[in-house]
Amino acid sequence: MPQDPYSWIEASLATIHRANWYRSVQTIDTRPGATVLLGGEEVINFASNDYLGLASDERLIQAAITAVQKWGTGSTGSRLLSGHRKLHRELEQAIASWKQTEDALVFSSGYLANLGAMAALVGKRDLILSDQYNHSSLKNGAILSGAELISYPHCDVGTLKTLLSDHRSEYRRCLIITDGVFSMDGDLCPLPQLLSIADEFSCMLLIDEAHGTAVLGKTGAGCVEHFECTGQTIIQIGTLSKALGSLGGYVAGSANLIDYLRNRAPSWIYTTALSPADTAAALAAVEIVKQEPQRLVQLWRNVDYLKKLIREQLPLLKLLPTESSILCLQLSSAAQALKVGKKLRSNGIFAPAIRPPTVPTSRIRVSVMATHEAAHIEKLVSVLSEICSGDDIT
Repeated sequence: MPQDPYSWIEASLATIHRANWYRSVQTIDTRPGATVLLGGEEVINFASNDYLGLASDERLIQAAITAVQKWGTGSTGSRLLSGHRKLHRELEQAIASWKQTEDALVFSSGYLANLGAMAALVGKRDLILSDQYNHSSLKNGAILSGAELISYPHCDVGTLKTLLSDHRSEYRRCLIITDGVFSMDGDLCPLPQLLSIADEFSCMLLIDEAHGTAVLGKTGAGCVEHFECTGQTIIQIGTLSKALGSLGGYVAGSANLIDYLRNRAPSWIYTTALSPADTAAALAAVEIVKQEPQRLVQLWRNVDYLKKLIREQLPLLKLLPTESSILCLQLSSAAQALKVGKKLRSNGIFAPAIRPPTVPTSRIRVSVMATHEAAHIEKLVSVLSEICSGDDIT
């Protein structure tokens, strides 16, 4: 009898279970918010990327409804065939204006934006240098491009410069890729230094602004604005699905870059255009962020308040370095992270355990929202304090 070619899957699942790496979905039964119903129980939500609380904003909802009524539920084709709508261009122009770039291009997801941009920009005769903590979409985009890929230690500009000194001359083009905000740590890339190195070695520079869009910078335009690098030649990629409360991704940059991607980015050319509802909701979100800066101010008040309470009440817990709305508390093992996550959940707090292979060390990841109340933050710290004192997890 021939051997079952799928038998390896069961053994692999068993290995995942033994390593405490097994994952499963958790159903939320309400609109997004600072509190949600999770499995029928109300919990304080510290697991959301909805940093400004826009995913349940009535203006986004009404914009999506109006778009569906006018244009239907789907775009029905790629942008170059039957899928283009006036809304798509309006959103691209709004993003470019906000980020002060010449143009922008909207993709059907941030993941697709990274895959498509890299596939178009570099190939087999080229080199990509990637921060080792980059998001999966950046790593996979680099692999799919066919370029030579070298990872450099996290935010280590010295090693990056050495690698370029040793290898840049061997390749036609070179692309440096980095997250702006590293999603599982909360720290920022050293953007000014990366720009200087890119200029010195004639490299293109691509930054993923997924967790910086509508979070960092005076107007929320992202990491580039935060570091006062607006106007520099940078390939800026981001998502509409986090702080902007919708779905989709974008590339922002020079007019030539965007025109080139329209003609060469496979994940834009060969993918159905973003739905009218998602496009309209994202457009409404961009306008709200511009018009209501108090949302950003409140987000950072909450971040600073949580950091203050952690320093004062949880001095033995290791808070990983962060300059964003993502705070990570490092723990010694996957089993311990799961244990703490379950205890938080039993006390009405949803803050997930993040484990290898997603991250090198296990942790509880806390996402702060502008819509969190002081009492929500205080309860999180109080419960963590009880867990620490009861189990000596530090």
